[in-house]
Amino acid sequence: MSAEAIVEFDKVSKSYAIYPSPGDRLKELLSFGLRSYHTDYWALRDISFEVARGETFCVIGENGAGKSTLLQLVAGILEPTSGAVRVKGRISALLELGAGFNPEFTGRDNVYLSGAILGFSTAEMDAKYPHIERFAEIGDFIDQPVKTYSSGMTVRLAFAVAIHVDPEVLLVDEALAVGDIYFRQRCMRKVHELRRIGTTILLVTHSMADVKSLADRALWLDHGRIRALGDPAGVIAQYQAAMAEKDARYQRQQQQGPPPLEEAPGAPPEIADTIPNVDHRYGDRRAEVLGIAVLDPSGKQAGALPPGGSIVVRISVRAHQPIARPNVGFMLRNHLGLDFAGTNTTREGRPLPPMKPGDICTVDFHLELPVLYAGHFSFSPAIADGDLEDYTVCDWIDNALTLEMAPASGPVYGFLHLPARVEVNRRLRETVPAREARLD
Repeated sequence: MSAEAIVEFDKVSKSYAIYPSPGDRLKELLSFGLRSYHTDYWALRDISFEVARGETFCVIGENGAGKSTLLQLVAGILEPTSGAVRVKGRISALLELGAGFNPEFTGRDNVYLSGAILGFSTAEMDAKYPHIERFAEIGDFIDQPVKTYSSGMTVRLAFAVAIHVDPEVLLVDEALAVGDIYFRQRCMRKVHELRRIGTTILLVTHSMADVKSLADRALWLDHGRIRALGDPAGVIAQYQAAMAEKDARYQRQQQQGPPPLEEAPGAPPEIADTIPNVDHRYGDRRAEVLGIAVLDPSGKQAGALPPGGSIVVRISVRAHQPIARPNVGFMLRNHLGLDFAGTNTTREGRPLPPMKPGDICTVDFHLELPVLYAGHFSFSPAIADGDLEDYTVCDWIDNALTLEMAPASGPVYGFLHLPARVEVNRRLRETVPAREARLD
């Protein structure tokens, strides 16, 4: 590790064990390592780079590229499977909403708890607390349990703590995207201030504007490997060119495919035969996902997700071997890569008949979407053999299709807007004078 470097990755790789079914994890444990029931998913492969003290280092890439795993290795949350990660100095991390916060504790308690974990005394945190409270701007909620906070309030407090504990290395994942514009601008100004005083910053973001304005260097991760590293302008240009080409390929595939849902009434749905993206794929492949499409109510490809509107998620699968209890479904993930929602045919009470080798089945999930914040959401389709409790994954495709949620007509506080019927109780105003009259 060079003298001026504060973070170093030396041929770092990180893998996760993927089990086809929950019971396989227990089987492997009981075999005492004699048999393996899992496949290895490599989130990072042979990553080497250094970050100099005082440098702002941005990491970009698609969902599932390994960006968050990289930051978690820097923070010491994860250990590499191979290679070495070396970090000098105090680390402050804003990786996930509320990460490190106890939801049962108040915001004030969590501030002091975070300080204690970082080695600050109560007296030192007493001096820092007014600055943290003022920056967070969550008012009286500071003395309420964190579990009552909205996502925006949580990220306000988390960021306020992260920047006021004198970090030498500040790690920021995409969490700031949840904040409102006013707070995000304040955060960006604070990040610029930390840069000026020599704080080393590692930032994961999908905003190319942030990379251009902040980064001294940029790293493009693609399926766990380094695609480009160096000057931000050059890395961004390569990344955007690759994304434009990927989108062009997807558009060509859609134009060549048959028009969906344009048949006569009662006709079976067209087969979804396109998989726009594969971040990772696993399963025993006794059956496979042929394609996924998201359609609007008229049957046309949806260009965006309509807040509060209707969509059809179409998944087509083919059996290569007998599948006794086929179960087709999908997982919906948000822009942070967090599992947001999901469903399947068994969960919805529509069990599928057994499939023979060569059988093709197309399933349409008709969804009424809530009003969600304007972000990117990815669909991961899958087919399994079994029920909700005991099943084997035949084919799972991570982040096969990504669409953006169109902006809602009004503000969305937190992750989604809950429809509410509002009643105003006016009895108090009407009865108080009557009670006062009785007292007179």
